[in-house]
Amino acid sequence: MDITIWVDADACPNVIKDILFRAAERRQIPTILVANRSIAAPPSRFISSVRVAGGFDVADNHIVQQCKTNDLVITADIPLAAEVVAKQAYALNPRGELYTRENIKEHLAMRDFMTELHDTGQTSGGPSAFNQRDKQAFANALDKFLAKY
Repeated sequence: MDITIWVDADACPNVIKDILFRAAERRQIPTILVANRSIAAPPSRFISSVRVAGGFDVADNHIVQQCKTNDLVITADIPLAAEVVAKQAYALNPRGELYTRENIKEHLAMRDFMTELHDTGQTSGGPSAFNQRDKQAFANALDKFLAKY
């Protein structure tokens, strides 16, 4: 297996991190948590964390600079996902949606549209609360992705 899993860890739910930790150990995949604060990670030769300086998109920029072709980035940040996909890598959000070269433009367009609606007051709020169905969708999508490697 010649991939690395990069985690946009500042906003990643703990239940998703736990799934990733188990997958990293089971499949012996380097998994790197990137955040602008200390993130707890279990002792493992496959799991590490990188603390970057605070600031807008510093963690995102680090991930983009470090990821390589076919790596997997865990993020809910669609612009970050788009940059990763442009580098021939993949992105999976914590709700189990895989961003690929085939679908990232559609996701960016929808994000921009929803941002515009929100900015003009035509909609409020954000995504629904993270739930058990989301956790299961993520676990299934991760397993399906990793089965290819």
